Amino acid sequence: MKNKLNFIKKSLAALRIPAKKIAVYHDTTKQGLKLLVRPTGIKTFVLYRKIQGRPERATIGRFPEVTIEQARKQVDILNAKIASGINPNEEKRGLRPEMTIKGLFEKYLERYAKVHKKSWQEDANQFRRYLKGWENRRLSSIRKSHIQKLHAKVGASKGHYAANRLLALLHTLFNRAIDWGWDNANPAHGIKKFKEKSRDRFIQSDELPKFFAALSEENSIIVRDYILLSLLTGARRSNVLAMRFEEINFDRTTWTIPVTKTGESHTVPLVPAAIDVLKSRQKDSTNNSPWVFPGTGVTGHLVETKKPWKRILDKAGIKNLRIHDLRRSLGSWQAATGANLSIIGKTLAHKNVSTTAIYARLNIDPIRESMNKATDAMLSAAGVKLMEP
Repeated sequence: MKNKLNFIKKSLAALRIPAKKIAVYHDTTKQGLKLLVRPTGIKTFVLYRKIQGRPERATIGRFPEVTIEQARKQVDILNAKIASGINPNEEKRGLRPEMTIKGLFEKYLERYAKVHKKSWQEDANQFRRYLKGWENRRLSSIRKSHIQKLHAKVGASKGHYAANRLLALLHTLFNRAIDWGWDNANPAHGIKKFKEKSRDRFIQSDELPKFFAALSEENSIIVRDYILLSLLTGARRSNVLAMRFEEINFDRTTWTIPVTKTGESHTVPLVPAAIDVLKSRQKDSTNNSPWVFPGTGVTGHLVETKKPWKRILDKAGIKNLRIHDLRRSLGSWQAATGANLSIIGKTLAHKNVSTTAIYARLNIDPIRESMNKATDAMLSAAGVKLMEP
């Protein structure tokens, strides 16, 4: 068989674009998985195999948007369906050209986002915020001009970042529709994104006393502790909200996040102030909840903190500070207390090609030392000790 190779990202990215005919490459690791390379440069993962005695091709998705690992997992899912008598292509043919945007999004959420994306809830939030008025519109009724107008409207009211994320979601939605059998061009293709200004906001030394004073007066202990741990660990919002007690090792003073935004696990050294907060949360835990920050919603853990966050900032007189800026604050204070960029990157679980090899060789002790210095400096600048519950 020609064009057989072990699929790895570097090799697939370097494949030659054919001049006329589609080139087919076969994965030596996962039987049936193939990559189609079109003269347009589009590379698509597919599963080739016989279904009920007839050769069939099931489209999985485009590379590199769909990773090699995700494609291999999807092959297993498709094979399981075939083994149970389901033809995946028959399922795809259920997607009609006149499906509504709501129907497409629900299909996208179940078949793609929840399978491949850790941040699928953000997609659901975006749909609810900006596309609810489009729910019953047919796919074929949505034009490029409509998306351009919506993009401009969200950009003016909510900011360039929010508008660009919405545009990316719409682009992905219509790509998935095309992969699932919708025979039209992607109306979101070719729309120019807004230029985004890099955000460098973090808590300044003169803001820390006011911030901690307002935080100490917050009535919701669970929100207060969540904000404190966000600041003291530098972890992403979604990871802190979904923190479980089983992920905490009090003897080693570490928190192991099972899966981060990069798709990998990450071990966070816990500074003494963070350990104090966690021990307090464990002591006050009710109903043996596995969550450090339990909630009443479907996830089982805390999800939304916008109102108390605004209340704390208003009381402190601090403007233009987001919860995500707490993550940036730790990194900034690490830099201010002498940490090098490699240690900061390892602390925050950044996945940067130029520094990944350096991160892998780092010992956890210098990271702990740097985090201790940074958090001690923040607490000292605030002029307070960690509040007792």
